[in-house]
Amino acid sequence: MNVFEKKDDALIIAEAIRLVNDGVSVTFPVNGRSMLPFIVGGRDSVILEKPNNLRNGDVVLALVEDERAKGKHYVIHRIVSIDDNRVILMGDGNLVLREHCDRGDVCAKVLQVLKPSGKRYSLDSFCSRMAAKAWFVLLPFRRYLLWIYNKVN
Repeated sequence: MNVFEKKDDALIIAEAIRLVNDGVSVTFPVNGRSMLPFIVGGRDSVILEKPNNLRNGDVVLALVEDERAKGKHYVIHRIVSIDDNRVILMGDGNLVLREHCDRGDVCAKVLQVLKPSGKRYSLDSFCSRMAAKAWFVLLPFRRYLLWIYNKVN
């Protein structure tokens, strides 16, 4: 999910990151389709917290290189792998695109998704983690599953 669309957004996201660093949980609306079907841009919001104890499968807000635009932008994507200092991210709705960043460029961790109904669900629960793992295994079939998802929704 690209959360850095306009220049005014830079101020908003900088303030959200500052609050997260101060230990405050921040509710943040998201745009884009790269985290379908788990997070729906333009509808859902995410609750951001400090990025402690990062591990594979975590959904994070990170500053990544944009090779096409020759710059950096913020995304909310899932950690595919993490080593000493490098993090590889991929959106759940992406088919092949992966982003790379340093561990220090991970600005926040998404612990919950807030639906328009007000219902929250944890991305750190056993069920959510198992669903994300199953979704990752289904990567070769994602194109078809997302097509079906988009037709139904």
